[in-house]
Amino acid sequence: MECLMMLILSKAMLKYHMIGFAAGFFLDMLFGDPYWLPHPIRLIGSLISKLEGWLLKGERDKRREIFRGIVLVLLVVSFTVIVSGFILGGAYRIHPGIGITVEAVMTYQILAAKCLKTESMKVYTCLKENDLVKARRAVSMIVGRDTAVLDAEGVAKAAIETVAENTSDGVIAPMLYTALGGPVLGFAYKAVNTMDSMVGYKNDKYMYFGRAAAKLDDVVNYIPSRISAGLMILSAFAGGGAYSGKRAWMIYRRDRRKHASPNSAQTESVCAGALGIRLAGNASYFGKIVEKPYIGDPVRKVSFEDIRRANDLMYRTAILCELLCLGCMGLGIV
Repeated sequence: MECLMMLILSKAMLKYHMIGFAAGFFLDMLFGDPYWLPHPIRLIGSLISKLEGWLLKGERDKRREIFRGIVLVLLVVSFTVIVSGFILGGAYRIHPGIGITVEAVMTYQILAAKCLKTESMKVYTCLKENDLVKARRAVSMIVGRDTAVLDAEGVAKAAIETVAENTSDGVIAPMLYTALGGPVLGFAYKAVNTMDSMVGYKNDKYMYFGRAAAKLDDVVNYIPSRISAGLMILSAFAGGGAYSGKRAWMIYRRDRRKHASPNSAQTESVCAGALGIRLAGNASYFGKIVEKPYIGDPVRKVSFEDIRRANDLMYRTAILCELLCLGCMGLGIV
């Protein structure tokens, strides 16, 4: 009898999870991240900044900084899991309807498809209006490289690369983790991703302190980045004449390892192939030129219109992943 009750309860919770998961995806597609709405990721970022200031105090050496970087990861992930678990669990204990609503909002805050499109399309609008100064300023908000030296094509490439890479990091990977473990696991992933974006740099300040965050980010993105690439290839094949699925597959097989990160070139290579353009190459970071191999073939010159095409491909990939996750939930696979 007890086993039967547990089975009924687990099926009910799965149904609630599916509803909250689908509603959160819909909210993200519809609204994105309004600037006036306090966002949990900003709070996580603030926590990272405060802990960084505390942990980097005193004498600095390699072993100490590596250890303190591990402490940072443990503290941020633990805090994120405890707080998000407390909020979600408390909501479901009050009432299933409240739980579903809270889960939907939390899922909505984990995903970033609409925000990614909104920010990259600001670059598109500036380039379309031939305002290179504003375009550089707009793209500087979504990339880490130096943008003051970029020409119009360089600005467009930077925006396209960001959309391509963040199709995995900002959309598909958090969606997969949220589908698998609910918003608690989804926020844990976002905490790791946020740490990597803040301290995972190979410069004098973060070379050792940010190593744990960077390595963990590589680990948690390893499988999702490859799933993202596969889904993007399928989306390119289903995209009609706007994309080349055949070339996306070819460039992916050839160029997917052409990046210092084991994950970043996965979706970037697919996007370059699907659009028939060449991405990556040398870039300036903090005043220093970083040599990078090219990804893709220059079948045609990069255009600002490719920013819109990259976003459309990202949306197709996100919708496909959402349907796949819901299908797996329905079959009891996750």
